[in-house]
Amino acid sequence: MHLAQFQEYCLSFPGVTEEFPFGEETLVYKVSGKMFALSSLDNFESINLKCDPEEAIELRERYEGVTPGYHMNKKHWNTIAVHSGIPNKMLLEWIKKSYELVVASLPKKEREKLGH
Repeated sequence: MHLAQFQEYCLSFPGVTEEFPFGEETLVYKVSGKMFALSSLDNFESINLKCDPEEAIELRERYEGVTPGYHMNKKHWNTIAVHSGIPNKMLLEWIKKSYELVVASLPKKEREKLGH
């Protein structure tokens, strides 16, 4: 996966914003003000994604390129090395799951605005 593909895919979901709340080197994607994905702009080696806590542990055990979220709540976030051999298709699925997990936590009114 390349940075441009990551950016384009994240922005393809309803209600997503691209922000830089941690400085100009950290790219953050939010839906209704809540983060679901982030990465370094300078060094696109990994992405942080929100994850169901049980699934997060399972993915870490199954894939060498998946580790507890760097600088994040390690129960709810994974860091995925984008060049670790994990297929792009799987990375895209995990990004979508991260987005959907955050949307599911939003109030009903917000979810309805997003078409969920």
